[in-house]
Amino acid sequence: MSSSPRHPATAPSGLSDAVAEDLALYREKFRRRLPESLDELQGPAKGVVELPLHMAWSGMTSYDLGKPRQRIGLYRTVLHEGLRDDLPRYLNQDLLLELWPVLRTLVGRSVRAVREDAFPQLAFRPRAAA
Repeated sequence: MSSSPRHPATAPSGLSDAVAEDLALYREKFRRRLPESLDELQGPAKGVVELPLHMAWSGMTSYDLGKPRQRIGLYRTVLHEGLRDDLPRYLNQDLLLELWPVLRTLVGRSVRAVREDAFPQLAFRPRAAA
């Protein structure tokens, strides 16, 4: 199932024009990096991943996907710093879908909003009561 993430980024109402414009530009930066579909995310699901310095410029460069904290750290870094070609290379669709309920609370509001707007399967859904 393909989603079209090509709709313009919008800023919330109630902000000054300058702040709203800055927020819209920031969101547009993330929107332009999106793949056409989550199906494109064919990155590794296990093993150790080495990130290039353009993404891991301020922290770890090596992540063990077998360690939950490192797995979350890798995905958070790639979602914030990765370029368009990086996302399919370093992210795995199944892992992203599995991690998203926690990951969405750890990424910035713009990163979360852009992805959830583009890919409905990432949109937050409260868990049903047991």
